[in-house]
Amino acid sequence: MPDHIVARVVAWYDANARDLPWRRPITSPWGVMVSEFMLQQTPVERVREPWARWLERWPTPGDLAASPSGDAVRAWGRLGYPRRALRLHGAAVAITERFGGRVPDDLDDLRSLPGVGSYTAAAVASFAYGRRAVVLDTNVRRVLGRVAAGEAYPGAAQTRAEVAVAETFLPDEPALAARWAVASMELGAVVCTARAPRCDVCPVIDVCAWRQAGYPAWAGPPRRGQSYEGTDRQCRGALLAVLRGSDEPVAHDELATAWLEPVQRERALASLVTDGLAVRTGADDPRWSLPG
Repeated sequence: MPDHIVARVVAWYDANARDLPWRRPITSPWGVMVSEFMLQQTPVERVREPWARWLERWPTPGDLAASPSGDAVRAWGRLGYPRRALRLHGAAVAITERFGGRVPDDLDDLRSLPGVGSYTAAAVASFAYGRRAVVLDTNVRRVLGRVAAGEAYPGAAQTRAEVAVAETFLPDEPALAARWAVASMELGAVVCTARAPRCDVCPVIDVCAWRQAGYPAWAGPPRRGQSYEGTDRQCRGALLAVLRGSDEPVAHDELATAWLEPVQRERALASLVTDGLAVRTGADDPRWSLPG
C-alpha cells in the first residue's frame, strides 16, 4: 500500500506543484538551506522576496560568513523569529571554516551546523542533493497521520512511532525518495491542510484511513492558536525594528518610544541581549545596536 500511495502522490505533485524558486533545478544547496531556515514557522508567500534578496546579496555561505552577524539580522527584516538569522550566519561560518564553503550533503555533517536539526538536515540532504532521508515537517506528519493512522492531527511532539511509519513510506531509490519528500509536504500544505482540507481533490482519498473512519475529530489536548498582540515577541520585534533602522547605536530613550510599557520592554531587551540579537555599549549613557 505505501508504494501505491507514494506513486499517486508523486504523480499528483508532478502535475500540481507550486512554482517556488527554491525548488528550481538551478537553485544551489545554499539556496535550499536558506529557504529552509526562512520557511520555519513562516508562510511561503512571505519568504519569496526576502529569499531572493538574500541570495542576491549573499549567493554563497562564504559571502554571508564575511559579513557581520548584525547585517544578517538587519536583512532578515520582518520574517519573524530573528534568531534564525543569527543561526544561519553561524551555519555559514561553520560551512566556510569546516567544509570549504560547500554545504555538506551528509546528515551528520549537516546536523553539526548551528541551527540545523534533524528536519532541516534531512530536508537539505533530500531537496538539495537528492538523498534518501525521512523528511518530517508538520505537513508530512499530518498527511501520514491521516492516511496511515486515521488521526486528524499529529501530536505536539514527533514520536518514534511516526518516524517508523514514515520510514515504511520512504522509497528505496534516492531520487524517488526525494520526490516523495517534497510531494508529501506539498500535499499537506495545499490539500491536506490543518483547517478545511480539500479532500475532494486528494489523490489518495480512497485509501485514507481518516476518511474511512468517518473523519474522527481530534481527541488530544485543545489546539490553541498562537497569540501575538501584546506579547514579549511583539515587543522584541518592535525594539529590533528600531535597531535595524539605524546605522548608529540607539539611545535608550529612543527604544522607549518603540514600546511604552517599561517592565516588558526591559525584559524583552534583556532577552535580545541574551540571544545575541542586541549589544549594549556605554555604561553611563547606554546605547544599543545589532551585533557586529
